[in-house]
Amino acid sequence: MGVFFTSIQSVLVVVLIMILGYVLRKTGWFADTFSKNISKLIKNIALPASIFVAVLNKLTRDKLVGFSSYLIWGIISVVIGYIIAFALVKIMKIRVGRRGVFINAIVNANTIFIGLPLNLALFGNDSMTYFLVYYIINTVSTWAFGVFLISNDDPTKKDQPKGHNKINLKQVLPMPLVGFIVALIFLLLNIPVLQVPFISQTLSYVGSLVTPLSLIYIGIVLADAGLKSISFDRDTVVALIGRFIIAPAVMVGILVLAMHGGVSLPSMFNQTMIVQSATPMLAVLPILAAEAHGDVKYATNIVTTSTILFIVVIPILMAIVQFI
Repeated sequence: MGVFFTSIQSVLVVVLIMILGYVLRKTGWFADTFSKNISKLIKNIALPASIFVAVLNKLTRDKLVGFSSYLIWGIISVVIGYIIAFALVKIMKIRVGRRGVFINAIVNANTIFIGLPLNLALFGNDSMTYFLVYYIINTVSTWAFGVFLISNDDPTKKDQPKGHNKINLKQVLPMPLVGFIVALIFLLLNIPVLQVPFISQTLSYVGSLVTPLSLIYIGIVLADAGLKSISFDRDTVVALIGRFIIAPAVMVGILVLAMHGGVSLPSMFNQTMIVQSATPMLAVLPILAAEAHGDVKYATNIVTTSTILFIVVIPILMAIVQFI
């Protein structure tokens, strides 16, 4: 019961910070340009710093080699998730401007702010190694492919002349992915950059801006759109089904098939992967949608509804993982 309430508190923190952004925007504290400014700050500076620090703090070369054999199961689930999401885009005829967000909503999860505290609450520090397996897969999936899908779904691209389609390095190598790649290089070369106090503290402080600013941004968008904009339209419902039902079902199916195939997987690994596959959607989806001139209201709606509904999902998750 204590774990259940701890998990709910993690979700309530997210909701309260969203409310803060909503209230401050409604009371006139934030100018019209503020949301665009913080979106650039988050995507190009805070997120790369956050990922860089997280990788170097939570990974070692030994761990990287040790759990590399576990990565395949998470990778398979992500690949299947993308196939299902692409199929749903075609079947449901999701419109341009929503497609990239829709696919990311089904496949990629909010591992850091909700997934990590939830995993620690359920399984303790012993689960951190297995959590990092999912974290790495989710990070690479989001910033190497997911963000490309959103940027490529820009509805304004059709208005550009044919000769305008040049390779954009910012789309091929978004700054969060650069932060991840640089962190891996530092890790593999064993460069102790975070042992320098002023560098470590600076990067940590800047990286810690990601979650609160992302949630405040969502609150601002909600304030501009109005609470009535929160809805359960067809595209939102399908995205929620994809995140909370399809994604964990795919993960369960893969793990069960692996075990029946004679692969021995630790119980805590199975439980961690299932829990992480059903966490809410990325808090930065509205920011990524805004950068690509996509449907920001839709992105905000699915992030908000998935975060709130996760309170209902938690006890179901707890019941399922006990049998894995």
